[in-house]
Amino acid sequence: MTFAPERITDLYPTRGATEVASPRQDPVVWSAPGAPGPISAGHLADYERDGFLAVDQLITPEEVTLYRGELERLISDPEMLADERSIVEPKSREIRTVFEVHKISQIFAGLVSDPRVVGRARQILGSDVYVHQSRINVKPGFGASGFYWHSDFETWHAEDGLPNMRTVSVSIALTENYDTNGGLMIMPGSHKKFLGCAGATPKDNYKKSLQMQDAGTPSDEALTEFADAHGIRLFTGKAGSATWFDCNCMHGSGDNITPYPRSNVFIVFNSVENTAVEPFAAPVRRPDFLGARDFTPVR
Repeated sequence: MTFAPERITDLYPTRGATEVASPRQDPVVWSAPGAPGPISAGHLADYERDGFLAVDQLITPEEVTLYRGELERLISDPEMLADERSIVEPKSREIRTVFEVHKISQIFAGLVSDPRVVGRARQILGSDVYVHQSRINVKPGFGASGFYWHSDFETWHAEDGLPNMRTVSVSIALTENYDTNGGLMIMPGSHKKFLGCAGATPKDNYKKSLQMQDAGTPSDEALTEFADAHGIRLFTGKAGSATWFDCNCMHGSGDNITPYPRSNVFIVFNSVENTAVEPFAAPVRRPDFLGARDFTPVR
């Protein structure tokens, strides 16, 4: 006797005929009240309310130098330029992003398993975690393009098959983030509502979306409503600072037309109790370097 595979209820329909906003069905902080961890109870409450948590200095200046040197080594490596895990800037044809850096580099693998980093992820998600995605981002001066407004979870649910909002990202600054060089913008509180976007997902959508988002992009009308309701927060900070943010935050970044580069390392932790299934709104899975299928907990 054979059995059909168990179907998982789609709590967050998206990529349909119309754009639909619906309340979040999942907790924001998954750990029990008073659970031990590096985040204070007050800051954890702020994270639950706003969807993000800024840390003025997560890593030391000496560590910034180490990680920035490793970033420079990777983006200047001719082999990385030809690697499918590297995304190039359309105008300059220089590397702007390298994915799966925790597997490419032992130095970045060490950062992923650092208690200051993975400890916060475990505390927020209330379980062991694995890396759903990692990358280094390079936004050089004089014209590096930004990323349009979006919810990461919308893509990870639609195209990677993450069932629930039990995923957290951390962006660690390796250069200073000014208010002028294309920094991260988040709409505080936007994580409490899911915006299901309109339009079907093209096959191999990731090849286009990694350079310019199309499928999964909110409408101007929806973004205006979100911005009017929540406002917009722009993150600045010294190299070594970090921003933790919920997977469903509406966020984006502008172009960098200043002389001052902006580079960061970006790590996405997912709960081992929220492992990926088949995509909810895409014809095929994205490659593993975008949405991991190795669910081994970070130790």
